[in-house]
Amino acid sequence: MLERVVTEPDNYAPFLLSQGIRYGNLLFISGQAGAADDGRIVEGGFRAQGEQAFANLRRALEAGGSSLKDVVKVTIFVTDMSHFEDVVELRRQFFSEPYPADTIAEVKALYDPAAMIEIEAIAAVHTP
Repeated sequence: MLERVVTEPDNYAPFLLSQGIRYGNLLFISGQAGAADDGRIVEGGFRAQGEQAFANLRRALEAGGSSLKDVVKVTIFVTDMSHFEDVVELRRQFFSEPYPADTIAEVKALYDPAAMIEIEAIAAVHTP
């Protein structure tokens, strides 16, 4: 059975998509960008957006009964691959061994012209 994951605030609701979907012991998290609670992309450049995107990812994971340590696969979209080393540092900051499987891809644009990074994830959910 599919279970919708909701966070507050839910900036995704107007776009008819879920922050995440839990299916059994798996959690699928929609792309999380560097947007603050008001839905606007944070200022401060790529690292600030990356840290906010990971914070948003953490919040969505926890709302679905998981955590960053339970992520098994992550896909990271960037609008400029010159930030690759920053992505490696963000992964080091927010993930630990064994690091999740990862795909990083440069894309022409994300949903907001100001967005430079977006992260989606698949995580395990541990039932008590």
